[in-house]
Amino acid sequence: MQNEFNFLDRNEFNFEPSPQVVDAIRHFNPKDLCFYTRIYDQGKKSVISVRLSEIYHVPESQVLLTYGGEDMLKNAIHYFLMLGDNKKILIPEFSWWYYNRVASECGGTFEMYPLHELEDTFAYDVDEVIAYTNRIHPRMLLLASPNNPTGNCLTSDEIGRIMELIPSDTMVLIDEAYASFITTDTDYIAPLVNKYGNLIISRTLSKFYGLPGLRCGFGFIGAGHDQFLSYCNKYLGYNRFSEAVALAALDSDTHYRHVADDMEWGRQLYKRELGALPGFKVYKSVANFILIKYPVAIKERLQQALADEHYKIKFMTDKGLESCIRITLGRKEQTQTVVDTIKQCL
Repeated sequence: MQNEFNFLDRNEFNFEPSPQVVDAIRHFNPKDLCFYTRIYDQGKKSVISVRLSEIYHVPESQVLLTYGGEDMLKNAIHYFLMLGDNKKILIPEFSWWYYNRVASECGGTFEMYPLHELEDTFAYDVDEVIAYTNRIHPRMLLLASPNNPTGNCLTSDEIGRIMELIPSDTMVLIDEAYASFITTDTDYIAPLVNKYGNLIISRTLSKFYGLPGLRCGFGFIGAGHDQFLSYCNKYLGYNRFSEAVALAALDSDTHYRHVADDMEWGRQLYKRELGALPGFKVYKSVANFILIKYPVAIKERLQQALADEHYKIKFMTDKGLESCIRITLGRKEQTQTVVDTIKQCL
């Protein structure tokens, strides 16, 4: 264990899967892989889409299933940017680099709208987002909530306001991959999806449910997009092993809520131990990572010290965030080691 490498740089899961997930893997019948699913005979996509429909109260026909959240983004951006002449997408200024790459893959262009640094957080200016969208009139508007790497999110009221006041032919994609670590509220999803046909909400089992290696993404779309659903859906169904594991994960909220509590302990430790140190600022986060501004003079020393401890964190290189590190919230002993290592480098 001493030499086990600790990856705290890509927002993966450093905890144990739930007992239900372990049992689903152990007891999966390999013979099930010899046959396609028969749920298509019922006009359904998957046992997963049926379960998600029950959990989120969204019609099964409007549930999206993809190969991770990444695939959700690629499917939606490629499809909608390739329809018609408007190939522009708006994305947050500080956000996942993959957003603009996906747009460029299908001949799209992107513009960045600002995220604003406040006292100890970053934030969307909702009025500014609305005005920017109306002025540019893009084919798509991408919102990340929580946003990676800044850790801030939108409220359901803010989402509703944006949807109400922007052009109805602008598709809005909300990337909620990092949702659920702070709040259990998902009741806002169904009303928004039912009201706005130009809305896609994207989620995944990779973050809160800790299964990035399973590659299972899901989401919800407003009504009236049968052609897009046909474009996304798999005619012969989905990976039946992944379905079994995903069902177990979705029924394991209590386990993952305990993990989220440990992550909150980590947030508070970083704030308490580093927040008051000269040159540091610990930003609020509602995701499974935390963004911290640090004195860049210690960068090389810190990189070496972490490597000596077999740890890896993310040293940001994005313009405007060069003096920041992003750290995945891991187990308590991992968090303590990172804090101690940083303090020893001062």
